[in-house]
Amino acid sequence: MVSKKSNQSIKRFNTLADVMETSGFPPPKHPLIVLLNGVDKPLKGHAPKKSHVLNYYKIAFKPNAGGELMYGKTKFDFKEGGLFFVAPQQILSSIEDNDKEETAQQKILSPQITLLIDPDFLLQYPLAQKIHQYTFFSYAANESLHLSTKEKETILSLFRNIEEELENRIDEMSHNVIISQIELLLNYAQRFYNRQFLTRKQNYSSLTDRIDQLLEDYFNSDKALNAGVPTVNYLADQLHMSASYLSDLLRKLTGQNTQQIIHDKMIYRAKNKLSATALSISEIAFELGFEQPQSFSRLFKLKTKQSPQQYRAQFN
Repeated sequence: MVSKKSNQSIKRFNTLADVMETSGFPPPKHPLIVLLNGVDKPLKGHAPKKSHVLNYYKIAFKPNAGGELMYGKTKFDFKEGGLFFVAPQQILSSIEDNDKEETAQQKILSPQITLLIDPDFLLQYPLAQKIHQYTFFSYAANESLHLSTKEKETILSLFRNIEEELENRIDEMSHNVIISQIELLLNYAQRFYNRQFLTRKQNYSSLTDRIDQLLEDYFNSDKALNAGVPTVNYLADQLHMSASYLSDLLRKLTGQNTQQIIHDKMIYRAKNKLSATALSISEIAFELGFEQPQSFSRLFKLKTKQSPQQYRAQFN
């Protein structure tokens, strides 16, 4: 959950040793990676009590988040638990940030496994670059990965393998083995997210209709003239999703990401205006939210292999 508090009240953890000390845990055995396993044994530490910024990757596995959570206007169950991913430099809020949410948050903060990875741990490995391709690190908290019982067993085994290396086998091969386990965990997460998009498809059956209506309303109002072309972030905000999650979801459902759908809608409207009105190219461009007609013409030609003038000429 992203906190809306001022930066003055936010704690920044620069090292894993810092967050371990603040949270009441013993110092990490490895300075660049920590695994806290509260599933197999009780943990004596606690989550940070203040809003905080992470300088490391965080992967949290919560085997039972306790019932249902609202996702937009749709209820999704957490009965089998979920995986949460956080990239460096993200702001997280804690229970104390909102007393009204304490009961719900406590249910979500049930015994869990938390993996903390300093980006420096990945240096000199291909994963240092590849990790940016896993877009679920930029998903919102309510877009976590919901796991089936069998998927949960797979994820648990990978966490336990990493813990075994950190606890008992730190040698010249440990770093390579742990990197391999992390990459395997991320690849499984990607596979399971793909499954989640497909198995929950019925929950999103009206999503494309909602997007189409949002874009219709956008162009039929003064928003395009005042705010420019509609953005991915605009649609994501209207749909109560993160931009990354929305694009990944649409790609699985339709084969197109959000930006492509926006472009197709603009081209469709442009074709109607070019074929059925006497508006100039510039006027059409401005109505669609383009500041420069040249930008509109470039997009139109990219999508249709014709300039707006060539397309209009077919109807004269």
